Amino acid sequence: MHTTKVRVRYAETDQMGVAYNVNYFVWFEVGRTEYMRDINIPYKALEGKGIFMPVVENFCHYVKPAMYDQVLTINTKIAELKAATIKFQYEILNGVELLAEGYVRLAFTDKNMKPINLKKVDRELWETLNKYCEADE
Repeated sequence: MHTTKVRVRYAETDQMGVAYNVNYFVWFEVGRTEYMRDINIPYKALEGKGIFMPVVENFCHYVKPAMYDQVLTINTKIAELKAATIKFQYEILNGVELLAEGYVRLAFTDKNMKPINLKKVDRELWETLNKYCEADE
């Protein structure tokens, strides 16, 4: 599990200080990007190899609203790894209080958005990602 912190900015909220629902997907991306950077696989390096990861599915279950100026914790994990897709799961918390949970599934593609088999294209990268995968048994 990887942890990242973000502060809810004024621009992310409505007049009552409640964060707009779409921001949770932005925070998911922050968690995913920082996770990948921390395991030494930054997106820029992937794209330099011609490997892209477009979102193909996402889901968020909202439990409680995030409010202006709260410091949120984004917990991120790789929940599933297949040859052509990867699924990240997230929890967004205010302290210990769960605000939202969800997932994003991404495909592995070339620069033309044609799906690729990561196991065949870059076995070392696939093995590294697999090492971090925390799939439920």
